[in-house]
Amino acid sequence: MKQYLDLCRYILENGETRMDRTQTGTKSCFGYQMRMDLREGFPLLTTKKVFFRGIAEELLWFISGNTNIQPLVQKNVRIWNEWPYEKYKKSDDYQNETMEEFIEKIKNDDEFALKYGNLGPVYGKQWRDFFGVDQLKELIEGLKENPFSRRHIISAWNPAQLNEMALPPCHAFMQFYVSSDQKYLSCQLYQRSADVFLGVPFNIASYALLTHLIASVCGYEAKEFIHTFGDVHIYKDHLEQIELQLTRTPRKLPQIKINPAITNIEDFTYEDLEIIGYDPYPAIKGKVSV
Repeated sequence: MKQYLDLCRYILENGETRMDRTQTGTKSCFGYQMRMDLREGFPLLTTKKVFFRGIAEELLWFISGNTNIQPLVQKNVRIWNEWPYEKYKKSDDYQNETMEEFIEKIKNDDEFALKYGNLGPVYGKQWRDFFGVDQLKELIEGLKENPFSRRHIISAWNPAQLNEMALPPCHAFMQFYVSSDQKYLSCQLYQRSADVFLGVPFNIASYALLTHLIASVCGYEAKEFIHTFGDVHIYKDHLEQIELQLTRTPRKLPQIKINPAITNIEDFTYEDLEIIGYDPYPAIKGKVSV
């Protein structure tokens, strides 16, 4: 995807070297925007293989309002494992378990998962219960009943609860926009902090998918995903991986097919989604900075 590779080049050419919370170090820029026409294909990166099932399951988990990683690990989706594991290692119950042993306990022991699998009031909580407000429900109702409103917004950034979260929201604020002919739905995301190698490919696909799902249940077609960044960075231990991607020529984007029979966004399952024609280069591994 050319927009993603352009972002990578921009950071390599213009970024400043900065230390960060994880002590890994980054090359960072402040302020950047990408625009993707979702009618041209689903923006799943082709310069490396991206785990679409993990993206979809995480998004459906957000939509459900859940904040415990147990449903994800039971489906072998490991996106959030590092944060609760690091917290567990600081507890009195820690007995030198490996990450794999910790995840097995989360997967199979409900009591252990209840105690150590919760991430605090992260995305799903804020989307579905922001101090009693179901933002996702109100958004969908508003898109149907008052399409030209300028208040079609969901915020995951809740200052009153940031210190209770395993990780404050990186993708923090989204706004939706219905075209004047009431045919198309677009979404703009503001992301305060963006890990370009590991996180951004997931974020692009996740919010493009969310746009498709909301459009589907509201009777629109997905049109554009606009991705606006604050601190957008490449970790120092991902520079080689980014350079490798820049040697690869983007391939044709896949298409996405969504079950049109689903009219309630909470009823979608992974089986209701199909990616068609995805032909990526091989996956590239990289370490998560926690």
